[in-house]
Amino acid sequence: MKFTFSGTGTSQGVPVIACPCEVCQSTDPHDKRLRTSGILQSDTTTLVFDTGPDFRQQMLRHQIGVLDAVVFTHQHKDHVAGMDDVRAYNFLLQRDMPVYATEAVLEHLKREYYYIFENAQYPGVPKLAMNLIQPDSPFEVGDMQLTPIPVMHGSMPVLGYRIGNFAYVTDVNAIPESSMARLQGLDTLVLGVLRHEVHYSHFSLSEGLEVIERLAPKQTYLTHISHLMGKHADIDPTLPEGVNLAYDGLVLEW
Repeated sequence: MKFTFSGTGTSQGVPVIACPCEVCQSTDPHDKRLRTSGILQSDTTTLVFDTGPDFRQQMLRHQIGVLDAVVFTHQHKDHVAGMDDVRAYNFLLQRDMPVYATEAVLEHLKREYYYIFENAQYPGVPKLAMNLIQPDSPFEVGDMQLTPIPVMHGSMPVLGYRIGNFAYVTDVNAIPESSMARLQGLDTLVLGVLRHEVHYSHFSLSEGLEVIERLAPKQTYLTHISHLMGKHADIDPTLPEGVNLAYDGLVLEW
């Protein structure tokens, strides 16, 4: 299995437009963060978590010639804004793109991309195969089994995903005890941690580290990182053993 961090930044990305801070002005590639997304690959299957505004750039950067599915965590703009670009795969692969999401996300997509659903026969409109998923109910994409794990993003229920002993949980500020139980025994955890200061819908660094201490995965990578976190080179060495900041282009293999 292989997981690629195709984006590790917040809704504005890093650098933020016109921001003069030292992070946004950094020349370190680790401080250049597209909107949060990830590519999961097995020997036979490739899926992407979310299609944010940078989806096209991410797929080109990582040379993803075959995409078997899109799996959504939630419906915020920085996670769905690039969905129109899946039509390139419709043309290349000559099939509809399987999409996996909760009812709330599917309803949002139908509003946001009304032209897909109202004008399905119009040339160039993305072709989607919509698949409704439920929290805590495993489903399969190719040779992968994914378990959707409910967490909270402010007042919004969103999903993390566990695949074997790997879990991807971004845009989160609270994890129910039942979901904490489902996240035990991990080899690798990807966890959204925004910045040092407390935020209403994202874990702060200290809050995220408390969750990691409870779950005790072998290795954790932090994602959905704001420019307010600080420069990668300054922050990463200060983290506990087994915890690192993720960065765009980081590849995990197991």
